[in-house]
Amino acid sequence: MGCECGQRHMEAVLKNVGCTVELLAVAAHSGVVNEWDEQTVTRAFHWARYCEHIYSRFHGNPVIRGVLEKQLQLTNHRLKEAFPEYNAVSFLDLGRCQDLLLLWLLNNSALPISIMKMLFETKASADSTSSDYEDVRGLCNQIIQCKSACTVLRPLLGVPSVGADAEVQGEMLMERLGSALSQSSDPRRVEDFLSSVLQEFEVAAEHLCPVIAAALLTTDSAVQTASQDFLLDWLQSRRGVLQHVCTALPSKVLADLAERHQKFRDAFCKLLKKWASEMEYRVTEGEWVHAATNSAVSFQKMTEHYLTLFEACPSLRTEVEDELNAQRIADGDFDVRGLSVWGDILLALRK
Repeated sequence: MGCECGQRHMEAVLKNVGCTVELLAVAAHSGVVNEWDEQTVTRAFHWARYCEHIYSRFHGNPVIRGVLEKQLQLTNHRLKEAFPEYNAVSFLDLGRCQDLLLLWLLNNSALPISIMKMLFETKASADSTSSDYEDVRGLCNQIIQCKSACTVLRPLLGVPSVGADAEVQGEMLMERLGSALSQSSDPRRVEDFLSSVLQEFEVAAEHLCPVIAAALLTTDSAVQTASQDFLLDWLQSRRGVLQHVCTALPSKVLADLAERHQKFRDAFCKLLKKWASEMEYRVTEGEWVHAATNSAVSFQKMTEHYLTLFEACPSLRTEVEDELNAQRIADGDFDVRGLSVWGDILLALRK
């Protein structure tokens, strides 16, 4: 009787492991994940954790391990036929099943934006007490912590940093945009996709802008280069978003973007000249201020942008100063402070 019970238990284990591996394949390669909600994801991580428990319990038992490995071979063979790009799951992989599920989900372009946001929440929702949910967040935080270590080292290496979580989401944005570009030849559809993704990211200005910057600063592949080029064109066609980015990000990050991308450099220089042209001199305050009362751009900030830009792109300085001088001459060629914003910018840059 005990043998029969043990056999039924083993059959259940094999079935559960096989079904979880199938779930991993769906998470990695199927468009079905587009229909997943938070409850579905939570259940998926529950089964992934179950497989980790099975690994922990039986990895030292050669008999049961052999049976499980045989089951995995059969399941992998079946899944390879269904998904040609499928990567086989080994017995050792069962020990990191939650990691695999997370990574494969994030690499699936069909994953809903709402689920992606859930996976990268920094705080649990007030009504969530699920340990499964906490485990999912814990995995995401592990990835972010790894990114944080890189972020600490980047300034020492001279590499720009926009924040660990933004770097993760920026890479995800590039991967999803790359998938969208490969799946559609209609640029309008890809633009709609990009707009919807960024709309979901736009919880606040201080969050959206670093994600865009991180996406443009990734350097992994030619596919990402194409995605970055599309994102730059999209930014140039939406001046409001571009101005939003250039207002919110630090001068150093903007200079790094300008150094990396000619399109961004041209757009940024054009925007700086636009900001200057919109300034007026207030005698009572003795300084230049932007005509828009709610503008975050000050004269000091604008000159800081120019100086940081010159440090990143030294060859740009002569060209910009010549343009500013031409504008100063057009204003009347005065050397008196407060008569020409262009002349005063030149004075500030040459101090």
